[in-house]
Amino acid sequence: MTSTCRFAVLIGLAAASPLAAGLGMSTWSVAAAPSLRAPATFEPGEELPGGTATTERGATTRDAFSQFSEGIGLAGEASFKVGNAIFRKLWVSAPSSNNASDGLGPLYNARGCQNCHLKDGRGRPPAAHWPDEIATSMFLRLSIAPQTEEQKRALAERRINVVNEPTYGGQLQNIGVHHVPEEGQMRIDYTDLPVTLGDGTVVTLRKPAYSIVNLRYGPLAPGTMLSPRLSPQVIGMGLLEAIPEADIRALADPPDANGDGISGKPSDVFSLTENKVVLGRFGWKAGNVSVRLQAADAFSGDLGLSTTLHRQGYGDCTAEQPVCRGAPDGASDLTDGVEVSDQFLDLVTFYTQNLAVPRRRNEKDPVVLSGKAIFNDIGCAGCHKPSFVTGEVPDQPQLSKQTIWPYTDLLLHDMGEGLADNRPEGSADGNEWRTAPLWGIGLTQQVSGHEFLLHDGRARGVEEAILWHGGEAQAARDAYAALSKVERDAIIAFVRSL
Repeated sequence: MTSTCRFAVLIGLAAASPLAAGLGMSTWSVAAAPSLRAPATFEPGEELPGGTATTERGATTRDAFSQFSEGIGLAGEASFKVGNAIFRKLWVSAPSSNNASDGLGPLYNARGCQNCHLKDGRGRPPAAHWPDEIATSMFLRLSIAPQTEEQKRALAERRINVVNEPTYGGQLQNIGVHHVPEEGQMRIDYTDLPVTLGDGTVVTLRKPAYSIVNLRYGPLAPGTMLSPRLSPQVIGMGLLEAIPEADIRALADPPDANGDGISGKPSDVFSLTENKVVLGRFGWKAGNVSVRLQAADAFSGDLGLSTTLHRQGYGDCTAEQPVCRGAPDGASDLTDGVEVSDQFLDLVTFYTQNLAVPRRRNEKDPVVLSGKAIFNDIGCAGCHKPSFVTGEVPDQPQLSKQTIWPYTDLLLHDMGEGLADNRPEGSADGNEWRTAPLWGIGLTQQVSGHEFLLHDGRARGVEEAILWHGGEAQAARDAYAALSKVERDAIIAFVRSL
C-alpha cells in the first residue's frame, strides 16, 4: 500500500499493538523531516462534504449531527422528524399498555437507538475511573470458529458473516428485563504504552485488554473470539449508501497488482432484501449492505426487537437461554406481527439516511491547507479517498448525483497486529477493517463531549489514533511520527476541519 493509505484507515479502528517495543518507529530523523508544506489547493465544493445536502444548521451546538439534509422538502422533513421520534423512543418490556412501544429485550444493550448514538454521534467506552459503569454505547461481539462443514460452506458462500457463540449468541447483552438475568459485563483493562516521536515528544497510548465478568449462563465456548464495538456517528449514511457499487469495487486491488502497496478489498455480504451477495459498506468491518438492514440488525441485536427482517421476538437469545426465549414479546397484528413495524423501520431508515453532514470549518485556512498537503504527501488519501459522486436514489433527489467528500474508500484493509481483533467477520479477517469516513470528526468533542476514536475508543484524540496505525498503514504512521510538531499540528488541524 502506498503511503497514501497508511495514515488513514485507522481513525476508526483498534485492537492490541506491539508499539511498546518501538515496533514500526521510523528511522527518519526530525532533521530529515521537511518544513511545513506549501498549502494545497482548495478544491471548489469541498467545503460542502455532503454536496448540496450539507447543512449549516446547528453548526455551533451539540445538535450539529442531528439536522436533516438540505433539499429534503416539507414531506421529507415531516418523515425525518417522525423517524427521529422513533430513533429517540425508549422501549419497554412486554406486555405493556402501549403496543407501539413494548417488546424490549428480553436481553438488550440499550432501550433506544439514541442511547447508543447520543445526539447521533459517537459512543464512548465505560470510564476507566468508574470500573463498575455499565457500558451503554459499546459492546462485545462474540463468535467461534466454524464447527461443521455446513457452517464452513455458509461462511464461504457469505450466507453468514460469523458463527455465533452457542450460549451467548452474537453479542454480549449486559441488561435483562425483569426475571431475565443479563448475560454478563464487559471488562476493559488498560496498559499505558509510551511512544517517542522523531523530535523526542512522548505520547502515551493506552492498550486495552477485554474480558467478560459475571457470566450468568455458564462458560463461553472454548476459543470464543471477542471484538469490541463502539457506536459510530451516523451522519451521511444515505450518501454513502448512494455511492455506486462499481465505483467502490473499482478501487479494490487485493493482490496489489499495480504495486502501489494498497491492497484494499471489498466486503461481500449476503443481502436479506436482495437475496444475493452484494457489497457491504456499513459497520466497522463493512458487514452490512444497507441502512435499512443495519437498522434492523440493531433493533434485533441491541434492543431485542423484532422486525419483518428478523422476526424472532427474543432478539439474540439462544436455545441455551430458555427463560429468555420464553419471555413475552411485543408482537402485534397492529405492527405487522412483529415489534417494530415496517412503517417504523421505514421511518427510522429515512431518518438515518438523511442525517446531514455538517459544513466544513476553516477549510481555506493556510494551516489547514498545509495539513491537507501533508495528508496527501505522506499517503493518507490512498485509503481515505476524498470524494465520490453518488448515483440516483429513487424519490430522494437530495441524495442523488451529489459530489461528496467522506474521506473513505469503504474497502477493507489489513491494519496489522496492532489493530487486530483476531476475529474474522465475513470477508474481513482478524486484521482487516473498513476505512472509516472522516467527515464530521472535528465535531466529535462538540457533539459527544469527548474525542474517543477508533472502534473501541482507545484513542483519546486524532494523534493517538494515527499512532495506532500498523500493517498497511505503518509507513504513513512512521512518516507522521517523523514530522516536526508544526507539521503534525497542521495535519491534525486539517483532519479536525473535516
